[in-house]
Amino acid sequence: VQLQASGGGLVQPGGSLRVSCAASGFTFTSYAIGWFRQAPGKEREFVARIRWRDGTTYYADSVKGRFTISRANAKNTVYLQMDSLKPEDTAVYYCAFDQAYGTIDYSLPRMYDSWGQGTLVTVSS
Repeated sequence: VQLQASGGGLVQPGGSLRVSCAASGFTFTSYAIGWFRQAPGKEREFVARIRWRDGTTYYADSVKGRFTISRANAKNTVYLQMDSLKPEDTAVYYCAFDQAYGTIDYSLPRMYDSWGQGTLVTVSS
């Protein structure tokens, strides 16, 4: 499985940004993709997750109502739309592949099988 994250950049507080994750190299039909982030000096934390087959989504409380995860089936791509960005959203954002569809502990990084390289999001004026 290969994951390619892109779309990071510099945005002002209150602004919006969309990051993408293109997935390839697998034949699974039931899987999930998650987004995590890691700020300097902090542990990697869960942001959002989407189950590919039915589109069920999950969010961390810190981003609920501001971030939206979605998928484009034909492109095998997952998007994370980030609105009302805050300086504390600054981090490297990683996408991750979980070949187990119904993972319960989906917020734990160790539950994911493959990771993308990360894309930096900086929220600053």
